[in-house]
Amino acid sequence: MKIGIFFGGPAREREISFAGGKTAMENIDKTLFEPIPVFVDGLGNFIILNPELVYSASIRDFYPPKSYQGDYSIYVESLGELSEEELNKIIAEVGERITPEQFSKKFDFIFIAMHGPACEDGSIQGLLEWYGVPYSGPSLMGSSIGIDKIAQNDLIRLAVGLDKKTTSISREYFESKDANELFEEVKASVGLPFVVKAPHQGSSIGVAFVKKDSVDDFVKAVKQCFFIREVSLEEWNSVEHQEFGQRMANLDEGIGLPVSMNGEVVYHPAELLAKISAHFGTSKENVALISMNSEDAVLIEGFVKGQEFSCGVIQNPDCESVALPPTEIVANVEVFDFKAKYQSSATRKKIPIRTSLENNQQVQADVKKAFDSLKFGVCTRIDGFVTPEGKVLLHDPNTIPGMSPTSIIFKQMAEIGLNVTDSITYFIRQSIRERMRTGKNTFKFQQLLSKLDAAIAKRIEELDDRQKVAVIFGGFSAEEQEESFVKARKVYATLSASTEFYPVPVFVTGENHLKEELYLLPTNLMFKEFAEDIVAVLDGSIHPLIVETRINAEKITLHYTGKKVGTVEKITREKLLEIVDLTSICTNDIALDLPVYL
Repeated sequence: MKIGIFFGGPAREREISFAGGKTAMENIDKTLFEPIPVFVDGLGNFIILNPELVYSASIRDFYPPKSYQGDYSIYVESLGELSEEELNKIIAEVGERITPEQFSKKFDFIFIAMHGPACEDGSIQGLLEWYGVPYSGPSLMGSSIGIDKIAQNDLIRLAVGLDKKTTSISREYFESKDANELFEEVKASVGLPFVVKAPHQGSSIGVAFVKKDSVDDFVKAVKQCFFIREVSLEEWNSVEHQEFGQRMANLDEGIGLPVSMNGEVVYHPAELLAKISAHFGTSKENVALISMNSEDAVLIEGFVKGQEFSCGVIQNPDCESVALPPTEIVANVEVFDFKAKYQSSATRKKIPIRTSLENNQQVQADVKKAFDSLKFGVCTRIDGFVTPEGKVLLHDPNTIPGMSPTSIIFKQMAEIGLNVTDSITYFIRQSIRERMRTGKNTFKFQQLLSKLDAAIAKRIEELDDRQKVAVIFGGFSAEEQEESFVKARKVYATLSASTEFYPVPVFVTGENHLKEELYLLPTNLMFKEFAEDIVAVLDGSIHPLIVETRINAEKITLHYTGKKVGTVEKITREKLLEIVDLTSICTNDIALDLPVYL
């Protein structure tokens, strides 16, 4: 089956999407699927990317080509209005441009790894439905709800109750109202502190926290979430201008280019610097830079004290929803924003939430009910809080969760026995089943589903014939265990997606070589954050919520892996040599008399 892996896109989250596309390309099951990388640029062009470019560190490392970038690292939008001839020339340097009319001839299925507006709000989904191409994730309605934070709050309130203070402010109202009066209105509505959010962004883009009784902080936060950047003469005189221009072009720390300045569209950083300099040559007034994709309203939520969590919901093959074990986000930051989520090591993730079994069960019940009521499908990750009083407050459903190998959704699916490769297969298979529910192209999708289910069953039957590779890691010190775990995860992922190997993770511990201990590990332990998390459960202990969830998800686990989730098993070297054919040594503390997988 030919799978078009769509990544990039016009939204601010395009670099996270690019990383997710790489994950899908690397981890998709090569026995079932032929992945084809499709880069969607910032202008919405679809490009079958030259394969070697998929592994670039950043989109801007290859697109637009370096010859077009000059002194700044820019996205294609900063090149301004390009002629069709110019655009085709740029695209030809990185791959083959295709149009939606060609999708059904190029792909059997499209895997969407894109995030944010136009990418997970129903826009691309509607385009694909028009052309009759099955795609991953929820339907149009589920996607449109999943991107609108204001609508989400209203619908979650109807579905499960939402005892959370919220309000919203339109840009027109913000600009016409006295700031001090508006600040008092907001405090009366939601209290202080509070969180301001851009309501149509994904990946925690456009989040600001107001914790002080300061109208200046309030105005700054609201403008940040409207994607309005004000520059004062004092700031302009204190910053290095080229560095400022580059920051403006960076989507993770600026509002992105192009912007509107005094009613004029400015595309390139150099052009922006020239215009700001010209402005301050004749005026001391602040410069207002407004993103071309600014929000029309902002959402304001009262700050919630409690344990922050994220909980995925998926479906069994019969489309019945199953809540996964919730993950507690233990953060040393005040707001779990874009940088905290993707660019910081200041967070730890614990499965399940460190609270009572009853509270964890209530989280699962509420996210499951919200998933069903809001008509999501395939997979949705829903965030929230458990308050000190035990109340569950939900917010921010995410219909296309992040796709890095260590993403929360993969950690949770690992707890029911699915590795990243199995999970990607789940997303594809269950999405085909979900497309059948729309009453469009039903026969075509039924045939595709039957063919894939037969291929999955055949793959499971043939797993025993593969070469068993012991992925050996750990060691006799905490440092060696952590260092080798990083290597082991990469090897394990590569083997899981291969056509000829079957990974068998083996953890080494003990005092020294003479007192070593070897443990066969189940799938879920390869998705822990640190090796110390593995050491903590080598006694075989399993949280009762995990046990319950595995029972609820048994149909899913068996459909994609053919077996129930394993348990930790202590073994001898002799026993290990009976089980495996090859070894992949990720630690310096052990070697076996077997050929080494490279």
